[in-house]
Amino acid sequence: MKFRFILLAFLLGTLSFSGKAFQITKDSKYLTTIENVDFNTEDATDQYLQRLSAEQKENSDSYFEGGYWLDLFAFVIDFVIVWVFLSFGLSRWIKNRAEKFRNVHIQNFIYLVLYFLFSYILVFPFTIYRGFFREHSYNLSNMSFGGWFSEEMIGLALSMFLLSIFIVLLYWIISKVKESWWIWGSVIMVVFLVFSMFISPVFISPLFNEYKPLENQEIKEEILSMARANGVPADNVYQFDASKQSNRISANVSGFGSTIRISLNDNLLNQCSPAEIKAVMAHELGHYVLNHVYEMLIYIAILIFIGMAFVNWAFHKLIKRFKTRWAISGISDIVGFPLFVFLFSAFFFIASPVMNNIVRSNEVEADNYGLNTAREPDGFASVAMKLSAYRKINPGKLEEYIFFDHPSGKTRVYNAMQWKAEHLDEFAEN
Repeated sequence: MKFRFILLAFLLGTLSFSGKAFQITKDSKYLTTIENVDFNTEDATDQYLQRLSAEQKENSDSYFEGGYWLDLFAFVIDFVIVWVFLSFGLSRWIKNRAEKFRNVHIQNFIYLVLYFLFSYILVFPFTIYRGFFREHSYNLSNMSFGGWFSEEMIGLALSMFLLSIFIVLLYWIISKVKESWWIWGSVIMVVFLVFSMFISPVFISPLFNEYKPLENQEIKEEILSMARANGVPADNVYQFDASKQSNRISANVSGFGSTIRISLNDNLLNQCSPAEIKAVMAHELGHYVLNHVYEMLIYIAILIFIGMAFVNWAFHKLIKRFKTRWAISGISDIVGFPLFVFLFSAFFFIASPVMNNIVRSNEVEADNYGLNTAREPDGFASVAMKLSAYRKINPGKLEEYIFFDHPSGKTRVYNAMQWKAEHLDEFAEN
């Protein structure tokens, strides 16, 4: 099922700044008194880190570290699902039902719709624990079960329809090009990702949240001013009602060409100061100006090509050994799709530290860009602390390198204070 989640992440996602805010009583704009050389980066960082109580830090660490085990457990579930589909004949049974239709493409489409449905049912106990009960146990969700389940059904419908169409096309490619299927399949997959990212701001995201022009004209004009000054072709800023889902603050610059959209959620507006909002939006504009979307597509395309080559190699090895038991005639046989999904998921599971480092590098660049654009180091540091409700604030170096797809809170605060130390003259009068 990770295959579905990876593609939906691109379908629904953008490079974004997100988190859940703690209630902070101290002034969030100027925490540290500036007295020329008396300002110390390490001390200023420690002052921010001390905002977290021991209980808040323990809760944050527990939530984030628990995610490591859940990811591993999800991988084990992926293995169980492929075993159920192939070794118990479920995949063959579904194909036999689909073969009532004459056209092979319709057969494949019916198979895929049923595959996504049965897979979802099999994994649903884990999904409901991870997505609903666990989030509520850490106070990270505002959703009723009905609201959560409704969004799950929307996601499932998108998988069953859009992904099924795409995979039907993929299997058509496989039937035509034979041995080089993985090359052409990789190209098709990248094209699909670009298409998904293009339509997401206009057609996908509104299925989950209501988007409308930002009502606060003062904040809107400041954001658009930064956008114009940095060559971002946007003439409006949108807000969306993420508070119905959680208290996490979030913003993004999403889309391509005519669908480019600057968006921020109501939590960011309601929980953050103007300086914090400016810092976050400058970070998001940095992703666009630094061409991170295109850069990420290149990296993802490379990983997809490697992943598809791995699938091609491993698939043939496995069906050669289990061909009789699994009744898979070859790579073009839709019965083998569960194996395809698992192998592709396994590759990205193993490659996750690589992906995390690619994304984190872009986030560091956007952080630096945002600091230079907004010139709000304390606003940025304060927001970094607010993200620590669900992201471990102070991990070890190896832990951050392997598991973090964003810089840790401590890293972000330190970098903001280091930037501030190099620009003391700008803050000396405050």
